[in-house]
This record gives sequence, C-alpha cells and structure tokens, in this order.
Amino acid sequence: MAQTTQYTKILLSEKTGKEVSSYSGGYGTAYDVRTRTYSIIDSLGNITFETSPKERISHIGRNRFILTAEEPGGPVQAGVIDEKGNTVIPSDHQSFNRPWLSNDWIISSRQGKDAVYDNQGKQILPYSDRIRQAGKTRFFVLRDNQWFLYDFQGRQMSSRSFKKDYDFEEGRALINNENGKSEIIGTEGQTLHQFSKQISDIHSYPFLITKNQATGKYGIIDTEENILAEEVFDGATPEYFNGKHYIYLKKKGKVTVFDKEEKKLYPNPFKDLIPLSKGLFRFYGSSSNKSGIVTIQGEVMMAAEYDYINNFTLSGKNFIYLKKGKEEKLLDKDLQNILEENMQVIAFYPGFLIVKKDNGYYRFSVTDRSLAILKDIVFIKEQQPDFYNILNLYSKPVVCKNSSNLYGILDENGKETVPFIYDDIVVFENAENEIVVKKDGKFGVTNFQNEPLKKIMYDKYIWLKEVLKLEKDRKTDVIYFTRFKNIGSRL
Repeated sequence: MAQTTQYTKILLSEKTGKEVSSYSGGYGTAYDVRTRTYSIIDSLGNITFETSPKERISHIGRNRFILTAEEPGGPVQAGVIDEKGNTVIPSDHQSFNRPWLSNDWIISSRQGKDAVYDNQGKQILPYSDRIRQAGKTRFFVLRDNQWFLYDFQGRQMSSRSFKKDYDFEEGRALINNENGKSEIIGTEGQTLHQFSKQISDIHSYPFLITKNQATGKYGIIDTEENILAEEVFDGATPEYFNGKHYIYLKKKGKVTVFDKEEKKLYPNPFKDLIPLSKGLFRFYGSSSNKSGIVTIQGEVMMAAEYDYINNFTLSGKNFIYLKKGKEEKLLDKDLQNILEENMQVIAFYPGFLIVKKDNGYYRFSVTDRSLAILKDIVFIKEQQPDFYNILNLYSKPVVCKNSSNLYGILDENGKETVPFIYDDIVVFENAENEIVVKKDGKFGVTNFQNEPLKKIMYDKYIWLKEVLKLEKDRKTDVIYFTRFKNIGSRL
C-alpha cells in the first residue's frame, strides 16, 4: 500500500529532528524548537528553504507556501513562495486563502478587497470588493454592490448583474431575479427557466420543489411548470445519495414518495422511509425502534421486528441485510435469503463476505455461495452494525486472532496486512485509520497499513474522540486521528 501522509511526517520528523506539521504533494513544513525557525522540506528530508526567527511558513498545497513576517510593532507582511523560497506573489499587507472547490487558485485579501492569482503568481482577477468561487468553473465577483460572473481565465461571462452570489451545481444555479421570480440560470448567467411559482430546491432537476409563500406548504413541478404534487405538504426532501430516484414529501407525520421515473405520488402510512433498493424502503415501527421493509406501494414485506437493516452492493448486485438478535438474513433481488441458518456475517466487502460457520471463518461468495476457509483464524473482532454509513460503505480490514493467541489484521482478500505478533489490537469507530497495538503489557499505535506511528512503550491509552492519549512515566503523548488533524505533538 502507498505510504500514508501521517507516516511520512513521522519519518521526516525523525530524519530532520524538526517537527513536521504538514506534508502534501512532495513537500512539507517543519519547525525547529531550538532555533525557532521554520523550514520547507522535500520527500527525502532535504531542507529546501529556511526562515529567519521573525518569519513563519504555512503550506497551502503542492509546492506553494505562505511566508509571513512581522516586525515588532509593525503590520504583518505576507507573500507566496515556492519550495525554494522564490517569490510567487510579492509580500504585502494581505492574507491568503484557497477556494474550497479548487487547489488551482489563491485568493489574496487586502484592505477589504479580494484578487485571484493562479499558482504561478499570475493575477487572474484584479482586486474587487469580494470574490467567491461559485462552482467547478466560475467565480462571482462583487463590484458596486452587484455580483458578476467570471470564468477561470478572468473573462466576464455577461453584463448581467446579480443581487447576491449563488452556487452552481451541474451547470445550474437557482436565483431570485430582479423581478422577485425564481429562475434557473446557466454558467454564463443566461436564463434557462423562469417560474411563476417560488422554487425552493432544484437538486432533483428537472423536478423542482416549490414552496407557497403564503401557506409555507411544499409541492413539486417540472421545468414546464406542470404540477406533479400540489402545495399541501409540510416538507419536501430530495434524495441526495443512492440512486436519487425519489423526492420525499411529508404531511401530518406521514411520507408520500414521488417516483421521478414514473412521475407518480405514492402515499405511505409511515413517518420515515430510507431507500434500500428500487421500490423498497426501510421503515420504523410506530411503537418500537425496530425496522421493517415496505414497498413503495405501502405493502409490508418484512415486519418491523429487526434490530438493523441496510443495503449492500456485493459483486455488482444489490442485497439487503437484516439482523434480529442472532438471526441474520441477506436478501437478493427476489427477497430470498442466501445465508445458511447457522451462518454469521462478520464483514462486508465489495466482492464477498467474511462469515463464521461452525466455529470456522470463511470468505463467502454471493455469486455461487461458495466458502473458502481462512486458515488458522480462531477469532475475528466484529464491527457494530451502526459502523456502516455514507463514509463507511464496507468493512475495514478485520482484526483476527490465530491459534497461537496472537492478533493481526487481514484485508478483504485474506492477505495479512498487520502481522500476527500482538497480544491485542484495538480499532476505533467511523473512518479512523489508527489502531492501538498491545505487546508484553505495553501499548503503541500503528495503522491498517502497518506503519508504526507510536512505539510500543506506553503504559495505557485513552480515546478522546479526536485523539489518542498515550501515557508513560507521568508524561502524555497524543496522536490525532487522520481525519481530524493529521498531526502529533506533546501536551
């Protein structure tokens, strides 16, 4: 596996003796506690530029850095440099930021004005009252209290002005025009559609959610203003993920589903519906937290008696997994269970499952229902069902114990990624890549790529959501989980 950024920073810190706090695109920044100076380093640990004690560096991506300097009692000067310290954007009384949609542009702000530069230091847009990236291909520029559309080459798209800045999605933006009407514009500011009704959401385009300003009720129309759902609903939510087949309308605590393909409304007696596959939904029982399965027509296929229901795509086909106590089912498109009665699902992967059967652990193919034993594995730690969400569609590699009572990790193909040398391995929820390993009564930290992040020398660890605290001899080290800060320092 490719070396992680977190481990690269640890290796560079050890090699240089400096604290490497950022790294990407082959370069990073480091701080020398002794000299109080900042440096730029490359992937081999070579120092390519070093500041004076009065200067500091922050990394804005690839080989571009912000160099700031402050004289006592004077204003802060900031400029952009490359990895060797060459000037890209000259220093001035300014600040910099990156548009969140792109790493190709640098926005300079000074004296209340914004300008856009590219990574070579060329000014793309001159200083204006404000500049904001409005989508994958456009900027909105504020001048004289009016917003204008520009492309990434700095060309104004039209003379049309807007009262506010908007966001483009798939080349369209919903605006309130100068006449107070809802309008959908294209990326050149041109009118694509104008409506007599008030539009509140275009995520299901060409189906549009309307809102009656007098009653506060919601409905649905198409781009020709054909009414598909009257404005009688208390709320309306488009489907943002999965197949985006539906719009969900609520009225008096019950859901009506609008099928975009059929252009048809389906009233349902349930409070909430979560799509599982085309035409099938998960619902909750009215008097319990148990789940069941219902069709779009409202026919209950599985009663609300299950603790957990979710859908998985395995070998390119859709399956629905249900769990009730120790009972588990994996339903195919015909809602037929393909699991054997004494089979327990341990992990879900794109091509197969890991299951337990008769005290043995196997790879289970959902296509031909064959089993392949995982040799010398006597125990696998299970992940809780609520682990699976939009960030975690499948299982992590599994923590296993072999017949010698040693722990290691196998990936989805049954390949050993962390060797079986530990007395225990502790994994954490959500998308954390860091794991605690235990050997001879001491703890350390590694990851699923088997990169040693903290040596096995600590007496105990404490999990504090964003960080792991590791204690030894009344001293505490911390390591941040990758998805939070990617840094490690001493408290």
